[in-house]
Amino acid sequence: MSKRDYYEVLGIDRGASPEQVKKAYRRLAHQFHPDKNPGDKESEERFKELSEAYETLGQPEKRAAYDRFGHAGLGRAAEGYADFGDAGFGGLFDDLFEGFSGTTGRRRSAAHRGADLRYNLTIALEEAARGLEKEILVPRLEACGTCGGSGARAGSRPKPCSLCRGTGQVRFSRGFLTVSQPCQQCRGEGTVLEDPCRTCQGQGRVRVERSLSVKIPAGVETGTRLRVSGEGEAGIRGGARGDLYVVIQVAEHPLFVRDGDDLLCEVPISFTQAALGAELRIPTLSGSTKLKVPPGAQSGAEFRLRGQGMPSLRGYGVGDLRVRILVEVPTRLTTRQRQLLEEFASLENGDGTPLSKRFLEKVRNLLGK
Repeated sequence: MSKRDYYEVLGIDRGASPEQVKKAYRRLAHQFHPDKNPGDKESEERFKELSEAYETLGQPEKRAAYDRFGHAGLGRAAEGYADFGDAGFGGLFDDLFEGFSGTTGRRRSAAHRGADLRYNLTIALEEAARGLEKEILVPRLEACGTCGGSGARAGSRPKPCSLCRGTGQVRFSRGFLTVSQPCQQCRGEGTVLEDPCRTCQGQGRVRVERSLSVKIPAGVETGTRLRVSGEGEAGIRGGARGDLYVVIQVAEHPLFVRDGDDLLCEVPISFTQAALGAELRIPTLSGSTKLKVPPGAQSGAEFRLRGQGMPSLRGYGVGDLRVRILVEVPTRLTTRQRQLLEEFASLENGDGTPLSKRFLEKVRNLLGK
């Protein structure tokens, strides 16, 4: 099978700068590195192809020969073994392998930090306003009580892995490239369990449900993440516990809509209340309060009730309750109501409806009448 073009392998143009070549290789190598894709032969071959392409395009002399003659111009240099230091890979591979398997060839620690957990918690708007302490039930992995997290049956001990000889790493090479990856037999731990714990089947952890008490501060909103340190899953072989992240979802309220620390409440009033003015009883999160609507209030007008909104999560005071009035036009009239409204309409002279008066004047000016 013919080799693919090295520029195509790295997904770059032929005019790419050395920095662009390096950046493209780092990104793809992280994606297809064997440590991130254990047992995936396709990823392993892809990683080797990427490394071969970078070994050529990452060196000016080899890149120049490749640009002129293609794969044939590389001769035996492309087929022989090259040490990472000689090929200029040192700093790049140090960065690339960091977080995967430590220093190449050394045994990795069997202890691993436990996974972080996410718990979605829905609360009412009233609860978000005052804060609360909530009991939640979290399923998670805990250290096995029978073996203490070792994975070995009582009285037995793990033994060195025969495949990697206790290093936790195996090495393979193809052409110029030599790479270490976690041993598949011991999963990078360097030891194997000949007599595993019967409770956890040698895993060292068992799944349980734990009841936790979580404090929800006043002022939280949808999307707020609360970190509970050390309440994630137990680590492997004595590793540190992960953390628990409680993600808040504030349920929709039938009356209030939240806008930052403010609350918005839409209140319908009648035509006569808007025209004559009225005193309304407005609901709040803590009860109710009075609001005076002045005569002539227009539909959509807003009134602020200071300090009746949501407390700031950062402790910077309390928001307001914004009351937006909506003038409701009656859809059905009695005979008497119609007579009175018709009488009212006959008495209108435009003085009490300035918006309508200005609109009609603009129309007359536009039409030249």
